[in-house]
Amino acid sequence: MKTPIDLTLPYDSDMPGVTIEIAKTLERDGWNARTLHLYSHVGTHMDAPLHFGVTDQSIDQIPLTDCMGPAWVVHLPELPDQYLIEIKDLNEIAEKVQPGDSLLFRTGWSQYLRQSRYRDGLPRISEELAEWCVTKKIKMLGVEAPSVADVNNLPEVTKIHQILLGGEIVIIEGLTNLDKIQQNKVQLIALPLKIQGGDGSPARVIALEE
Repeated sequence: MKTPIDLTLPYDSDMPGVTIEIAKTLERDGWNARTLHLYSHVGTHMDAPLHFGVTDQSIDQIPLTDCMGPAWVVHLPELPDQYLIEIKDLNEIAEKVQPGDSLLFRTGWSQYLRQSRYRDGLPRISEELAEWCVTKKIKMLGVEAPSVADVNNLPEVTKIHQILLGGEIVIIEGLTNLDKIQQNKVQLIALPLKIQGGDGSPARVIALEE
């Protein structure tokens, strides 16, 4: 039986972009329920091509077959702030990857979730690497940082998203617990909420190890 590893950040009211209100209580109404207000790119989430206007494809239109499959884990520990991830950082994985494989970048960045470094110092996918991923027909690209590119640099964040999304690569951002993965290759499953016309969505993401 395969062992599941949850790569999803928990959503709580302390997370920017999340508001949770009590809607019903057991004592007053007979059941407990909450009203959730979620920014579409909060926490662990997935991007749709619509997010950066690459195509009109929304998050609910991404085929489920594009949201699961084998993924290589790229281990990049102790990166300096604003590190630009290049093809060379994949090491031997660059030679092993096959069309339809996915990439998970294990950087440990989720440990900075409550710090300014989480957004301001995040490691970035280089333009060269983004183009390479498209050429290699990578299916999904997952990062621990809240974005694949510098969120404080609109031209960069636009360019990298447009390359990846334009190449039909599913982007998964805000992952965690990649340090719990023991193998260099896993089965990855990333399921967004089925939001009609959505530009992105929070997602439950798991890795399966043999």
